[in-house]
Order: sequence, then structure tokens, then C-alpha cells
Amino acid sequence: MTAPLALGRREKASNPLDVVEQIVAANDWAFDRRSPREMAAEAPGKWCDYGLHFAWSNEISAMHFTCTFDMKVPPEARPKLHELLALANEKLWIGHFGLDAEDGVPVFRHAVLLRGAPGASAESLEDMVDIAITECERFFPAFQFVLWGGRTAEDALQASLLDCAGEA
Repeated sequence: MTAPLALGRREKASNPLDVVEQIVAANDWAFDRRSPREMAAEAPGKWCDYGLHFAWSNEISAMHFTCTFDMKVPPEARPKLHELLALANEKLWIGHFGLDAEDGVPVFRHAVLLRGAPGASAESLEDMVDIAITECERFFPAFQFVLWGGRTAEDALQASLLDCAGEA
């Protein structure tokens, strides 16, 4: 989970990357503000470190966000992984999983439209990052089961999404 940001509840920025930069800095994550329209960061997770990429388009008032796994998918395993991606995407409310065709890296993607809004709130951007990391953590074992455990997509998903009942 991201650290709460010390911005006022209603404080907004015209460029949401300014707010994202504050969120990332508050979490002590490494980041690179490549330009006024693009930023990359690295967030630690339970299974791996996640690469975060934020791109702002002022022309369409939208921010595109990706969260990549530290995992490379060999070309011969990609058809099996595509089946898993389709099944995993059925379980998501926000965003979707894909596979970067160039690098062969699994990625969680989401876009935020802000047309007509004065900016994005820190809370909504924190939620966007939290949701992405939470979903990547939740599905990471399924990716491992399919890629290196020899499991089918359905079996991998079922095994990784077991809901625990009761208390230990």
C-alpha cells in the first residue's frame, strides 16, 4: 500500500504527474521524471519489484499507467500466458493485464480520463497505484504456475486465488 500523501483532500494538480511524483517520493520509491509528460518508478512487492510507468497526454486529458512484472515470458510460452491473461481479466474491475509484445513482459494497464476536471486527486492516484500492485501481487503466482510450473491457465488461476476461510 502506498503511504498517505500529505496533500489536502481537495488539492489537485493540472498535471497529475506532479501528484504522482509526490506519492512516489512519499513512499521512498526510486523514480525518474523523464519529462513533464512521463515518469517511471520502481515499487517493491512481495513477489518482485514492479516497474511503474505514467504518461500524461494534455491533448486528450488522460493518463496512461502501466505496472510491469519483473518477469520475462519466453516466446514459446506466450500462447499459454495469453489464455491466463484472458481468464485473469475476467476477474478485474479496473484495468487489465496484457503482455508487452516487444519485451515479453506481463503488464497491468489502466488509463484515467480527466477531461473537464481541474486535475486528479491524490487519493484517486494512490488508489490507482494500490489497485495495480494489489492485482499484480494477487495474480503473480498464477503467472509462475503457467510459465514454470507446467499448469494450465485454469488450474493456475484456481490454485493462486484460493480464498482462505477462518483465522489462524
